[in-house]
Amino acid sequence: MQIEKVLYTGKTRTSGGREGTARSDDGRLDILLSPPGSNGPGTNPEQLLAAGWSACFIGAMRKAGAALKVVLPADLYVDAEIDLGMTGEAYFLGARLNISLPGLAPEVAQQIVEMAHNTCPYSKALKAGINIELKLI
Repeated sequence: MQIEKVLYTGKTRTSGGREGTARSDDGRLDILLSPPGSNGPGTNPEQLLAAGWSACFIGAMRKAGAALKVVLPADLYVDAEIDLGMTGEAYFLGARLNISLPGLAPEVAQQIVEMAHNTCPYSKALKAGINIELKLI
């Protein structure tokens, strides 16, 4: 699927890999990176993906709730889990969202979750892949 209209482009410069730094072009993100499970002072790509996906998913649930004319609970939350693993010599990611929609009937909550998963761009990318362009500069 090709994007017809770009709404926003997040830009970062990362150096040093999993033991480096990442900074956005607007300076709002400026972080240290450390390998998963290390005692380093920074975060890691898996945590960043978990944060981005869960934040986007909450927005998609709000959109689904509005479409269904359902008021979502103020104390809703999403716990995202991103696994970094291996099969043979190849690295892979695994992912889970644990979603709390307290006070909603289970069938309504499930409908909101399914609608959000079909709307959230992170969910789409993780379940179906995205168009990727690699350019040497």
